[in-house]
Amino acid sequence: MTTASSPWPSGSPDADVDVDTWERGVSALMSSTTTTGQTQAIVAAHRGRIVCEHYGEGHDESSTFISWSMAKSMVGALCGMAAQDGHISLDDPAPISAWAHDDRAEITVRHLLQMTSGLSWVEDYVDGATSHVIDMLFGTGVDDVAGYAVSRPAAARPGKEWLYSSGTTNIICRILGDALGDTHGSHARVEQYLHDRLFGAMGMSSASPKFDKRGTFVGSSYVYATAHDFARFGQLFLNRGVWEGRRLVSEEWVDFSRHVVAHDGDNGFNYGAHWWMWPDEPDSLVALGYEGQYTWVVPGRDLVLVRLGKTDAAQRDDLTAELVKLVRAFPESTVHMDKSGGRG
Repeated sequence: MTTASSPWPSGSPDADVDVDTWERGVSALMSSTTTTGQTQAIVAAHRGRIVCEHYGEGHDESSTFISWSMAKSMVGALCGMAAQDGHISLDDPAPISAWAHDDRAEITVRHLLQMTSGLSWVEDYVDGATSHVIDMLFGTGVDDVAGYAVSRPAAARPGKEWLYSSGTTNIICRILGDALGDTHGSHARVEQYLHDRLFGAMGMSSASPKFDKRGTFVGSSYVYATAHDFARFGQLFLNRGVWEGRRLVSEEWVDFSRHVVAHDGDNGFNYGAHWWMWPDEPDSLVALGYEGQYTWVVPGRDLVLVRLGKTDAAQRDDLTAELVKLVRAFPESTVHMDKSGGRG
């Protein structure tokens, strides 16, 4: 059921926030493109209030931005809802007929969510000659992203190796569409489910998912939303699945999302189930996207930090380091979220 959501309160940071560190860091991000790329928006929600928001030239509170892979974390949330509703099963073989009689028959939705499917995949955003993700999104797979990913052969047994793959997310999205009853070329039911159970329920009125010609939600990459609405999504997981007193995602699913299955030495983050985690903040959840899109959720600091922009891969580590400084400008919280998502 679609519901309106209350506007977020806003105000100045509380007295225990290291405002000097915060302001220096934000100023550096907004003014310099040399080491961290172009920051187009930055929003911080602390203790349930928007305490900072800045926008680059040509952008404001109403501007929508591409999620890139932050959308994967939204797919994860949708899977939690669909599993609870009985539409999908995590541990039964994935309902993909093309896999029924070969080594891929053992792949489950859990494997797909945790990026341990064993499917061969190259996630490269630079070398188009070898990149499966580029070919899927912009080349031979563009009309049927899930079909493209489903066709990849097995390279390892399911559950044995971790390999980040946008293709596995789009396979999940096709499974969701089929489970909800969408037929070839249609996405009406999965779009309605996405809006009713997530976007509409949270008042994410700007959120706009994109679909391919087959009707598959391209959840690997394409949700457009304002910085505030990305922050709303982060706040849902900060609140352990509760939004304004209504449980949207189970507490168990939030914990499953942050259960570490791998560490990525390239970006320094741990991986769970369609969410990343920063190792030095063990309760954190981070939705990451290409070109430096971040929705950083830190329950231990009662903080959601959103950064949107355009950052080259070579600048990624510098950007992460600057965002870590911003996170640490907020104090560790002595107030913990109770199981209903409230402060206790």
